[in-house]
Amino acid sequence: MNTEIHVLDHRPHLLEPSHYYRMRLTPGAHSARHVRRIVRAYLTAWGMAPAAEVAELGVTELLANVVKHVPDTVCTIMLRRRAGGVRVEVHDADPALPTRREAGALDEDGRGLELLDLLTDAWDAERTGPASKVVWFDLNA
Repeated sequence: MNTEIHVLDHRPHLLEPSHYYRMRLTPGAHSARHVRRIVRAYLTAWGMAPAAEVAELGVTELLANVVKHVPDTVCTIMLRRRAGGVRVEVHDADPALPTRREAGALDEDGRGLELLDLLTDAWDAERTGPASKVVWFDLNA
């Protein structure tokens, strides 16, 4: 089992460094912890520290979906600073859009999209090509 984060591409400079962060990776068992630290660091630097906890939870849920549902588990995480908030995106090479399901009281999974619905200001999933998609959420700061 892959237990380390494998950064395939790290380009915080693509747009304007102070407004954008991009990292392509193959998430493993401990990747979420590292990604949460990155998310918190950027949101704190952007003056949005109060939104960091929700952003960390949201990106963790999206990474868990990549690990569980995307065959090669490669994804790209983007943080986009926006007027009044941040958009967190997770891109992957699986065209299947996530579907909400109702989790039972004893179910161990199935609550991620419900959490996004409850905690974020907006979220959605869109196909970005014939074999790819993005799942994103917005937080107003």
